[in-house]
Amino acid sequence: MICTKLIRITTVPVSLKTLLKGQHRFMSENGYEVVGVSSEGKELYEVNETEGIRVVALEMTRTISPIKDIKALWSFYRLCKKEKPLMVHSHTPKAGIVGMLGAQLAGVPIRLHTVTGLPLMEVTGIKRRVLNFVEKLTYSCAKKVYPNSEGLCDFILENKFTNKDKLKIIANGSSNGIDTSFFEPEQITQEQQNQLKDDLNIFESDFVFVFVGRLVRDKGINELVSVFSKLIDKNVKLLLVGPFEEDLNPLQPETLDEIHSNKHIIYVGWQNDVRPYFAISDALVFPSYREGFPNVIMQAGAMGIPSIVTNINGCNEIIIDNENGIIIPPKDEKKLFEAMLSFLDNPSEVERMASKSRKLIVDRYEQSVVWYELLKEYRMLEKEMLRN
Repeated sequence: MICTKLIRITTVPVSLKTLLKGQHRFMSENGYEVVGVSSEGKELYEVNETEGIRVVALEMTRTISPIKDIKALWSFYRLCKKEKPLMVHSHTPKAGIVGMLGAQLAGVPIRLHTVTGLPLMEVTGIKRRVLNFVEKLTYSCAKKVYPNSEGLCDFILENKFTNKDKLKIIANGSSNGIDTSFFEPEQITQEQQNQLKDDLNIFESDFVFVFVGRLVRDKGINELVSVFSKLIDKNVKLLLVGPFEEDLNPLQPETLDEIHSNKHIIYVGWQNDVRPYFAISDALVFPSYREGFPNVIMQAGAMGIPSIVTNINGCNEIIIDNENGIIIPPKDEKKLFEAMLSFLDNPSEVERMASKSRKLIVDRYEQSVVWYELLKEYRMLEKEMLRN
């Protein structure tokens, strides 16, 4: 069987591993020779093992670094000339410009870019103008651009990054959908839940809010911790699951102090399997400033818990206000406080929203649907190329 060569490129290896988990193997099983490209890191070689694809390390940075960026572009151009792929599909901003411009210069026929989120949304001044230019250049080099939410699509058009004909949302949004048989409440036994609660000093009477993700400013962690500190007269715990990021997007010093000193805040760091933490929680709180299409909200819903989210793209597509969660304005501590207090004071409402959470995710974002829609897109683009 002759396989079509497909390069998938992300800036950091954890994105290649988690953002597209299972997708590499699926494409390999459906006629593609997949080559995974990202920066060096153990996760890159884990992709090689778990997905069964060849991987290549290519140095990229997430920050603006002209010399390193030009080196990365040259390296990727040479890789494309050597590998001669039919397709290059990029994810994440830096991999987008390196992948799309490098692939165009190398003459790769089909160049695809998925937009999973735009850091420039929170940037102003000269840096914003630079990032706007880079985004436009990325899209101009791509044959098709796939925003993974309606909100991102609207933002791209409003900012005139590209024209409407080049844009397409795969399935109902999301880059990879969600494996609802894996994110299933019954996967975590009551015994496992009880043991984890004991380990974390969580009592049966506690209402547990959980946050899963990077503990950084743009995720709304400063506001979340500030608001939570006002709720401690209740039987409530805040479970923080994820790594700090001190270099790119650090938290305020007072937020860090509160996390480490407040006995009602439980910090567990990065976890390979977040399901047990959803299983012992009553609600997800996700007060982010900007997103593409956040997996964590789909994961929480599939695990049967409602969410408090901000009214930003992606979040406001997964959550239907007062159905499977509550939507609040971003950066609004007053509304966040009211929403969290409402969950604490109205357990029957939380239970009602929880009862709808899983079905809404299963119906709209099942992983296999997203994979098959993307496979159809690849094959359609190949046929178009042959016709031309």
